[in-house]
Amino acid sequence: MRAPVNAGDLRHRVTIESPARTSDEAGGATIEWQSVGDVWAAIWPRAAYENLRNDLIAGTATHDIWIRYRKDVTPDMRIRCGNRVFAILGAIDIEDRSRWLKCPSEERDL
Repeated sequence: MRAPVNAGDLRHRVTIESPARTSDEAGGATIEWQSVGDVWAAIWPRAAYENLRNDLIAGTATHDIWIRYRKDVTPDMRIRCGNRVFAILGAIDIEDRSRWLKCPSEERDL
């Protein structure tokens, strides 16, 4: 079977980030993002739509982000590509062969 992506499709240098909770002095916590690693990725738009959020129209764009397989990527992480941030919605090991990881993602504001 043909691979879903080719090595030439991996033209975006991205950073995979993991959340780290830090306690504050008021008994709460803040989330800081720490780099897990830099990888090459293919970023393909999937859909874009508008919805009503807090009485404002907000746009949402979803993407499929493909990287070489990593077992440490989970849906609580995010991917940063320059000034763009993508929340990872899932991490799918394509064909269960540990070669490609497809991460359905949603672009978020910083």
